Amino acid sequence: MPLNLLSVSKSFLKCLKSFHYNPQRGFSSGLASLSSVSLKGRSCLTLKDFSSDEIKRLLWVSGDLKHQIKHEKQYLPLLQGKSIAMIFEKRSTRTRMSTETGFALLGGHPCFLTSQDIHLGVNESCTDTARVLSGLCNIVLARVYSHATLEELDREASIPIINGLSDLYHPIQILADFLTLQEHYGSLSGLTVSWIGDGNNVLHSFMMTAAKLGVHLKVATPKGYEPDKSVIEEAQKLSKQHGTQLVLTSDPMEAAHGSNVLVTDTWVSMGQEEEKKRRLKDFQGYQITMQTGTVAKPDWTFLHCLPRKMEEVDDQVFYSSRSLVFPEAENRKWTIMGLMVSLLTDYTPQISMPNFEENTKKQDGCFVFAERRNVEPQRRTKTDLHS
Repeated sequence: MPLNLLSVSKSFLKCLKSFHYNPQRGFSSGLASLSSVSLKGRSCLTLKDFSSDEIKRLLWVSGDLKHQIKHEKQYLPLLQGKSIAMIFEKRSTRTRMSTETGFALLGGHPCFLTSQDIHLGVNESCTDTARVLSGLCNIVLARVYSHATLEELDREASIPIINGLSDLYHPIQILADFLTLQEHYGSLSGLTVSWIGDGNNVLHSFMMTAAKLGVHLKVATPKGYEPDKSVIEEAQKLSKQHGTQLVLTSDPMEAAHGSNVLVTDTWVSMGQEEEKKRRLKDFQGYQITMQTGTVAKPDWTFLHCLPRKMEEVDDQVFYSSRSLVFPEAENRKWTIMGLMVSLLTDYTPQISMPNFEENTKKQDGCFVFAERRNVEPQRRTKTDLHS
């Protein structure tokens, strides 16, 4: 190809990848509004980039796939002929199993790659890796140490990139958490979620999502372990915009007071092993127990993204009927499937839309949904070169 044409071609692709379409649109039209939402070609690095009804759409598709495949025993080869590259710098149980089995169940081909399998960041730049993978597969899920790695992959790739976990966010975990709460409570708006523990990536994703679903969030972290300041600022804006409460404290019992859902996570994340002794000392008093639940609402439940250690939550809570951790773990599969289908296809859910606003129960395995009124811009999309 002549150099001038090559230059034009690269410029054109760069223009397409950075294209923003920002019409203002209302969400008061209920089913029609969510039905018209398209996420095809998008990346998912953080739920900060997704609007209220885009997140609801993801939950709707996820619940639909769970109903069609698990309960109706249908085979839906929605990703037949497509492949996913799964790049894992960190070890994993739920993220790997849910993505690999989910993509295969939908008829696609998953390819698992560790940092020992490929040249990413060692013998080959992130830029070159992103461009190579763009020509070899349809989508990439990357579980990385640094969020900057994801941003570079997304910047250089022409296919969607999914954050399988980074030091800053864990969006696919939060989708599973909210699907689990939707199934248990019948709605999301008005719930109060209390986070008691480290100000980490999972909490950051809660903070970028809760207000958009009408969920109040109360956070208790030890001093020195607070969430990232920029995340706090954004969460405060979202809380004000959506009319929800955001409480930040260092008192676990204050955070648990009046809560529907108690949540915690590991106190020592991967890569922090050398800090374990100090962290265990600093987090004394933050274990979730039945005593913690005495100040919560009578219907309180418990979530943990796993793996769990005894110091974070005792057995009496973890293995009780209040614990939703194992349905939560299963929903990792259905929500990553819902996300991948949404980013790669124009699939329309077959079940009725869930009701996020009112306390309605599931009907015949389906959800019922109502929309809250809101106005938000659509986000950046990628050109889908592999449809």
